[in-house]
Amino acid sequence: MTLPEGLLTDVKNYLDITWTDSDIDSKLTGIITRGTKYIDRIAGVEQDYTEENKPRELLFDYCRYARSNALDQFKINYLHEILALQMDKEVEQYEIDNPTT
Repeated sequence: MTLPEGLLTDVKNYLDITWTDSDIDSKLTGIITRGTKYIDRIAGVEQDYTEENKPRELLFDYCRYARSNALDQFKINYLHEILALQMDKEVEQYEIDNPTT
């Protein structure tokens, strides 16, 4: 999977990684890829992680927890955010499937 332009740099900035290291870049790319797949699956549709919005926020925090080997805590601490995203996407899909006009 190819990451969207600038996403790796943005995640590194969020994690305060200011140095260049190809091993860290490779590890973070894997974490980002897994995080996007996880959030997309929860939301039920592919998300845009280039815009400043809830999916991007969740992805950045997913990366922070994964990098700290605390991913199990992410799922506990962000459950309400994850469920809210899931419900928002279900409402959006309902509105598409059932137009009022």
